[in-house]
Amino acid sequence: MPRAIDVHIHPPRGVPPSETEEQMSRYFRSGPRPIDPEEMYEYYAARDIFGILVDIDDSSVTGRPYRGNDYIASLVQRWPKQFAGFCSVDPHQGKLAVRELERAVKELGLIGLKLHPSTQRFYPNDPKYFPLWEKAAELGIPVLFHSGMTGVGARTPGGGGITFDYCRPIPYIDDVAAAFPTLQIIMAHPAFPWVAEQLAILNHKTNVWMDLSGWSPRYFDPLLVQYANYLISDRVLFGSDYPVIQPDRWLRDWEEVGFRPEVRRAILFDNANRLLNLGLEYTGPEFTPAGSSEPS
Repeated sequence: MPRAIDVHIHPPRGVPPSETEEQMSRYFRSGPRPIDPEEMYEYYAARDIFGILVDIDDSSVTGRPYRGNDYIASLVQRWPKQFAGFCSVDPHQGKLAVRELERAVKELGLIGLKLHPSTQRFYPNDPKYFPLWEKAAELGIPVLFHSGMTGVGARTPGGGGITFDYCRPIPYIDDVAAAFPTLQIIMAHPAFPWVAEQLAILNHKTNVWMDLSGWSPRYFDPLLVQYANYLISDRVLFGSDYPVIQPDRWLRDWEEVGFRPEVRRAILFDNANRLLNLGLEYTGPEFTPAGSSEPS
């Protein structure tokens, strides 16, 4: 019975962090990364925060074998009252990716699909990837696309070879949302430098959501706060991007930003509970409505 749902957690793998992970920790100034997943579990259990575990299959780009779906499923099986999980697939693998998506949902019990177009190097609106979106819609699971800038390779020469264009909301995510109206799409992170594009999609298409992970709320665009307060408050989700941003920091900084009392519980808990059909009971503080309405 949590007080919040964090929809964006990268679990420790039980091994020392890679150079890329160390680089991200330096960029976010987040300190040493946890290695043992038990530490992650204890952190979230102590704070009564339910979490969604995610990973990224970039095997075609990096050549690294991907075993993240079975690993995430094993963590969920170990702590089912604390976590649920999203799978990932390599979009370049075509029919194999579709089959892995179905296996991850039907056999492993994972409840969403996580993708990072910049690190996986694909454009979501390319028709060759449409079978994946068709299968996700058929399975009734959301697809979480990284959007905007990434901390991967940040402040290194050439940014680690990462280019942002793959993660631009318009046209790539907008096209998918229009072509698959029954598919629920989550745009991960405020999509800097294209936040206005992201908000336009959210205001236009009710099958699109966003999570607020990867940024301290102190750095949110005022336009994002305005839209989240009034126009899209039913489709905004709390996410941290643990471990590079931890909920303690995110929630502390969130108190300094002008989110209305009326929308705080929705963002922290209700929206994710509804989207993901989690059936959880809220136990956090009741926020006193301020009595304000949408500005004219």
